[in-house]
Amino acid sequence: MKLSFYGAAHEVTGSCHFLEAAGKNILIDCGMQQGQDEKNMQEFPISPNMVDYVLITHAHIDHTGRLPLLSKLGFRGQVYATHATADLCSIMLKDSAHIQEFEAEWRNRKGRRSGAPVKEPLYTIQDAETILQTFIPCAYGETVDICEGLRIRFIDMGHLLGSACIEVFVKEGDEETKLVFSGDIGNTNQPLIKDPAFVTDADYVIVESTYGDRLHHTPPDYAAQLADTIQRTFDRGGNVIIPSFAVGRTQELLYFIREIKAKHMVRGHGDFLVYVDSPLAAEATHIFNNTDMDSFDAETTALVQQGINPIGFEGLRISVTTDESKQINFIETPKVIISASGMCEAGRIKHHLKHNLWRSECTVVFVGYQAAGTTGRALADGAKHVKILGEEIEVKAEIVQLEGISGHADQSGLLRWLAAFRSAPRRVFVVHGEETVCETFGQLVRDKLGYPVSVPFYSECYDLRKNELLRPGFRQQKAVYSNNETEESGAFQRLRQAERCLEDVIRQNRGGANKDLAKFTDQILALCEKWKRA
Repeated sequence: MKLSFYGAAHEVTGSCHFLEAAGKNILIDCGMQQGQDEKNMQEFPISPNMVDYVLITHAHIDHTGRLPLLSKLGFRGQVYATHATADLCSIMLKDSAHIQEFEAEWRNRKGRRSGAPVKEPLYTIQDAETILQTFIPCAYGETVDICEGLRIRFIDMGHLLGSACIEVFVKEGDEETKLVFSGDIGNTNQPLIKDPAFVTDADYVIVESTYGDRLHHTPPDYAAQLADTIQRTFDRGGNVIIPSFAVGRTQELLYFIREIKAKHMVRGHGDFLVYVDSPLAAEATHIFNNTDMDSFDAETTALVQQGINPIGFEGLRISVTTDESKQINFIETPKVIISASGMCEAGRIKHHLKHNLWRSECTVVFVGYQAAGTTGRALADGAKHVKILGEEIEVKAEIVQLEGISGHADQSGLLRWLAAFRSAPRRVFVVHGEETVCETFGQLVRDKLGYPVSVPFYSECYDLRKNELLRPGFRQQKAVYSNNETEESGAFQRLRQAERCLEDVIRQNRGGANKDLAKFTDQILALCEKWKRA
């Protein structure tokens, strides 16, 4: 039984772990690397057609974003996830594929003028639809027998609707080993969803460390702060523009605005209008509204039992079509506009900023982290001018940064979750954190809890039977992109994957009969001779 780390190893995105157990090859998460972690995503460290199963902790793209690529390159197995994760993936993966296709089209349009080679999208909507057909939805707390010697159970982690840690039970011979993959551990007291549940026993724990070096501040009265911002903006006749991530954060905002309206916290503006202008957010909101109540916390459940929609209210308008989106900016009445993307880098939010940033009566409210180099970060840092849709816009609107409700547990929350184990695991693997953060948190776990800890690098591999390091990992270099980079065609990508597949098959034939090995060798050499280029 072996465990290898092929993502989120000394990094905070791109989660991907590879378990070889019970005669099967299993991926736990298959995420896309993002932001400063971004690298060439074209290749997999193992052959996709050699993977039997994928287990998904939750729907965020840094945990699922390469699933369509896995399918494109030959995966024909099954994907296990919670019901809500499967539902969210059905919209998020197709949306990600749409972005891949759009960006490829845009690059090719520019490239034709310079004679650059044609760029294929990383994957297509068809690839996303293909992988979605392989999903097997599972209930929280249900023990699922995948195959002989392998069963799993999903436990609610309170990070996102449907998020889970995954308990993996492996039986080889007479010995059973239990692994626990935390996924992303949620913060406490988030709206809508439950607090993270605890697990009390494991042989091996793979735990995230996103905020392993910091503590969250006491949460503000979010509804009160948002109501105050809406009040003063409407009083001066302006609009409130909120760039927001479509899945999770938008639904939290709707929860707070419903509370603001129910308690009449904004005065003098009647039943003001709130527009959610994002097709993805609209679909995600529909999923939230139709999810089994077992996924929600006690406060949300109580509202539903009273016949109250926790994220619905009078004055809510959902814009799906482009025409509906365009009409919003022709409505003169003060209003709230929630639109993606959360960092103002793409999507419909750019049009709303273009129409409102130059107006001193308006307000732009940031409710989440703004990465360096984004338009959102520039505005949050006080830029006086920004370029939007090719036009220089003077910033006169009020810029407000509300402290976001973090979806991740902080250092104390992570330690509290680990401390729930009744006895020390054989080893804790710390992943999904910036390099210094995961090292700091790993040392803290050693000092505070006394657990054996490893902080693996990329491709690091452990023998779990012996609890020994088999292969050391290495630091991955960041990708460097240029306008002149040579793109590998999709056909050549598949050929590279075939190379890995052949390597895997060769290793599997170690110890085979000499006659069979000789025949196999002759076939490979004949194929090489046929395709050899002078």
